[in-house]
Order: sequence, then C-alpha cells, then structure tokens
Amino acid sequence: MKKLFRFIGYFLGFLLLVVALLYLLGYNYIFRGIEVTYLEGHSTAYIDDYTEFQNRKIATSEAAQEWPEHVDYNNATPTKELQEINEELRTAAFLVIKNDSIWFEEYFKGYGKYSRTNSFSMAKSIVSALLGKAMKDGHLESLEQPVADFFPQFDNSLKVGDLASMASGLNWNENYYNPFGMTAEAYFGQDIRELVLDLKVTENPGKQFEYLSGNTILLGMVIEKATGRTLSEYLSESFWKPLGMQKDALWQLDSRESGMEKAYCCIASNARDFAKIGRLYKDYGRWNGQQILDSSYVARSIAPRFEDSPQYGYGFWLSEYEDKDFFYMRGILGQYVIIIPEDDLIIVRLGQKLIKKEEDQEHSPDLFIYIEEAYKILEAG
Repeated sequence: MKKLFRFIGYFLGFLLLVVALLYLLGYNYIFRGIEVTYLEGHSTAYIDDYTEFQNRKIATSEAAQEWPEHVDYNNATPTKELQEINEELRTAAFLVIKNDSIWFEEYFKGYGKYSRTNSFSMAKSIVSALLGKAMKDGHLESLEQPVADFFPQFDNSLKVGDLASMASGLNWNENYYNPFGMTAEAYFGQDIRELVLDLKVTENPGKQFEYLSGNTILLGMVIEKATGRTLSEYLSESFWKPLGMQKDALWQLDSRESGMEKAYCCIASNARDFAKIGRLYKDYGRWNGQQILDSSYVARSIAPRFEDSPQYGYGFWLSEYEDKDFFYMRGILGQYVIIIPEDDLIIVRLGQKLIKKEEDQEHSPDLFIYIEEAYKILEAG
C-alpha cells in the first residue's frame, strides 16, 4: 500500500511539474483546448464549438430577404449515394440553389434551415470580401498597399494583396495536429494579435502560394485599423445587412472577455445565409441592383494569381467539374459554398467530416461528390 501511495504521489508531482512547465513556456492554452474538445467528448474542433467561446454578434437588419423556392422545391429524391455520404460524413445541411431559387435543401441530426454551425476557414473568403469592401469604401488604397502602413514592423515588400492570396512569405506554421503549434494557439489562445505580430517575413512576398492562416489574421488586423471598426461590425454593415441575411451570426473571439475575431475562421451562421455570399460573388458583387463590391475585385478574387497554383485566387478556392470552372469557400470539416457560374448554381454543404485529400490532391474528394449529386437533383426535379 505504501508503494501505491508513493507511486500516486510521484505521478501527481510529475503532473504538477508538467502543468507548471506548460504555463512557464506559454502553452497554457492547451488546457483550454482540452476543456473545449476532450472534456466535451470530441477529439478536435467541431461545428457546434462556438458555444464554448466568447463571440461577437454580426447583426442583420430587420428587412431580411428570403430565398425564393423553386416551383419544384424538394420534389427530387436524393440518390442512395447522397444519402450514404451524408450519413457517413455527418452532414448537417445540404442546399442546392439554381437561378437564385432553392431547388433542394435537407437538414440532419436536429439541424434546421437557421441552425448556426462553425464555418471554420470559409471565414477566410469572407475576410477577403471585407478587403474588397474596404477598398471600395476608400479605407484601403489597393491590393498593393503595404502592410507596413498599418504595422511598421513589417517590410514594405509585404502587400495586403499578398495576405489575401496566401503569398506573404511569413513564417507561420500551418500544422493542425501539433498542440504546440501556431494554429492551435490561435484557436485556443487569448491574444492572436500578439501571436501574429511576432511573425517574420522569411520568404519574398508575392512570389508563390502557401496557405497560412496567419495571413488572414494579419489581414483582419489591417482591416480593423483601416476601418476603425471591429470585423463583426464591418461585416454587419458591409454584407449582413445589405444582403438581408435571415439571422444574426456570431464570430468567435480570441478571449473570453474581449478581443479580436478569429479572422481566419469561425463565423457561426446557417446554410441559407452563407449561400448569399456565394450569390454576391456569382453576380460579381452586385446585389438587387446595388454594386456592393467592385466587379473587377470579384473577378480577380476568383481567378488564379499564380500559374503554378491554379487552385487559389484571393480568398477563394478554384477548380473545375466536367470542363466547367467553379470557385468555392472551404472549411476544414467539409464546409463548402460552391459556385458554378456557367450554370447559375450554388451548392452549400455543412457538416462534421470530410474525405481527407491525398498529398497530391488540392481538393477533397467529397467536394466533387456533392457537385455530382446536386446535378442529379436538378435532373430529377
């Protein structure tokens, strides 16, 4: 029995030492990560975790604009393949919009048409849209404006457009599985501004694509300074109210009490409202007769910046399906807003899982399955 007590004492002492070291080395955010994920029965971030964080409201107006429903709304029966992938990947929402009318929508596991879920990195596309709006509003000069105009610690060679196109050359480590890495600290820590302002430009900016969440955080900080508003306030004024979003949204903050929105991720909203961002870009920034974004900026956003990286523009992913170009917003757990302009088609999928892509793939395989199944729905309807 004495040996058992001695072992327990050593073990507790070791745990206390580990805890103390983590705090001393600045890794105390790991305990917050354990609290939010493992203690809630999850092994990683999940689509409902916004309730575990402080959020800032993205307010809509009282004049909400409903999506019209097509005369054949929900007449189509989903194929067995679509039913199986929705079950396997734990889909929350699947929405098909053709010619600006809803042809089909389905919700699962207690989620409904106005249920909020975490967008994860789809927020990067929305921050890119805010960049375009800030330029249209005169808060920013152009994509070529130096970041140093707002944060002098960065060299003049780093431009705001480099942040939006993932070509900054910053030494951010984009590792989702390292609990000691920058991405984990950004998600569970309490000061992402400090984290980003410690970054250095270690490669020539504007030369090549490298997907880094730190780029979008710094871009969000630039937009904050340029507009004098929080990202949530500016998003509300710029898009949520003018587009007549149905519901207020929430944007996770980096602090329990106050702080900055996690610009690289984590807007909690619903499928119908996310689809309106897709419609805005499909129509080159025009909404109900009003030019909300410059069409030239939208065109540049949905075209590749670099020949050797055709999969990305300025905040949007790019690909093709059966010789039809499309662009899309993407979140890490299979959150998609897919826009196929040639067919005036928008597809939204929100959910818990995706099919992981191989190292030589730029896009997850489930993305193309959802597109294929959307066309089957249109043919059946």
